[in-house]
Amino acid sequence: MSVSERIVACRACPRLAEHCREVARVKRRAYRDEDYWGKPVPTFGGPQPRLLVVGLAPGAHGANRTGRVFTGDASGEWLYRALHLHGFANRAESVRDGDGLRLIGAAINNVLRCAPPQNKPTREELVRCRPFLEAEIASYRRLRVVLALGKIAFDGFLKAWAALDREPFQEKPAFAHGGRFTSGRITLLASYHPSRQNTNTGRLTRPMFDGTFALARALVDAGS
Repeated sequence: MSVSERIVACRACPRLAEHCREVARVKRRAYRDEDYWGKPVPTFGGPQPRLLVVGLAPGAHGANRTGRVFTGDASGEWLYRALHLHGFANRAESVRDGDGLRLIGAAINNVLRCAPPQNKPTREELVRCRPFLEAEIASYRRLRVVLALGKIAFDGFLKAWAALDREPFQEKPAFAHGGRFTSGRITLLASYHPSRQNTNTGRLTRPMFDGTFALARALVDAGS
């Protein structure tokens, strides 16, 4: 069974599994005629990405509805626009599986694969989910850049990296927007998450977000 198949089949966290099912049953009024995914959401992208974007968790009415990470909510609109602008996607919009969207040398996942209540995972849930991230990182032989969206994603990636006993980063990583850290051929970049809380308040602006992706593009191209 592949890592993606194991992710979709996972029911290790009863609270999360029940929440995903309940959200899919009740639905949001705007999507009442749609069939919700209602399960853990697998990684989206090619099997050997050079750029890996790591987020927090699926949105209850975004990825938990559509079945594709960062799809169906405002965060995804920001992310896929930036990926397309910098040559990592063939189009700027992600609707759902089968819409023709294709990532180019990139993959996207979350440190938690199920939508958590109030978007707040527990420490134990993050720990149970981490082996999926570890397995994916271990399989990525062409990886050059990891872009962590938000502190939980940043910390989650570092814990997975440490569990794999990889080369430590030259400078001890501490989360801050624009952070850049190097471990051998791998560069870890940090960005605020493109949540409404950050984008509506101006904490994260388009130029800030695009600048991070421009740097990711340059690093990927330099390491090709």
